[in-house]
Amino acid sequence: MSVSSEQYRELLEQRVFRPEAFTHALQNRKRRPVAGDDGKLLLVASDHTARGKISLQSNPVAMADRHTLLDHLVRVLSRPDVDGVLGSADVLEELAWLGALEGKVAVGTMNRGGIVGATWELDDRVTSYDVEHIESMGLDGGKTLIRIDYSDPAVAQTLETVASITTELADRKLLSMIEPLPYQKDASGRATLDPSDDALITVVAIASGLGASSAYTWLKIPASERMAEAAGATTLPILMLGGDPTNGVDRIFSLWEKGMREPNVRGLLAGRTLLYPPDGALDATAERAAKIVRPTP
Repeated sequence: MSVSSEQYRELLEQRVFRPEAFTHALQNRKRRPVAGDDGKLLLVASDHTARGKISLQSNPVAMADRHTLLDHLVRVLSRPDVDGVLGSADVLEELAWLGALEGKVAVGTMNRGGIVGATWELDDRVTSYDVEHIESMGLDGGKTLIRIDYSDPAVAQTLETVASITTELADRKLLSMIEPLPYQKDASGRATLDPSDDALITVVAIASGLGASSAYTWLKIPASERMAEAAGATTLPILMLGGDPTNGVDRIFSLWEKGMREPNVRGLLAGRTLLYPPDGALDATAERAAKIVRPTP
């Protein structure tokens, strides 16, 4: 299954002449329980464009073309072993209009204001879905990002916001997917990911305590060599993210396989690794990920 040029042109026409078709498709899609029968999930992440993350390796606009993005998403989501998608409103509405979200989990991204490379990058404000529209659009939950840098005062506001969102989603019995990441500033003041395992374990503990209820909270974190300790810092279900696949995916898959041994690691929520594999082999990469989440006997 793919998105033809004719379908894409029709989508562009519908954007002009029938804009309500997109929200109608999203609100009326066939839904399913989030965790399913086995409590495992393989979700594809496609919320990177809303934060200006469209580069791969040396190409600053490698993931910018929307037709290509939608085609890759539809192809991956057409697999029965892929459970659903995380995305911003534009992406989820287009996927719903294309019929790609029937019987799939749909999670809306929320705080996308920390634009990549901006001086305010760690000010992760809510610029996509809010809680009210997560519910009214018929989504299964909302995803938030917390990048914890001890030198940036904007992080305190983000913590407060995510705690409030988590409480409101729990009140509605909707999934709160929190992505806590340790961050630091380099010599130029640019925000960068802190690769320390100790830092990851700490932010997992912090994120687990956010909100007035953790009943519907899941975490999205990087796979780690010390996954037993990272997962052991919480009882919350965990999905592992991928990262930039331009240097190959073997190490990512190796860490995923190791991470799935932990009882509260329930699957993957990966974007670029599944959507833009270096060799272009979408089907083979998705199948490989699916076998890690649900190994065949």
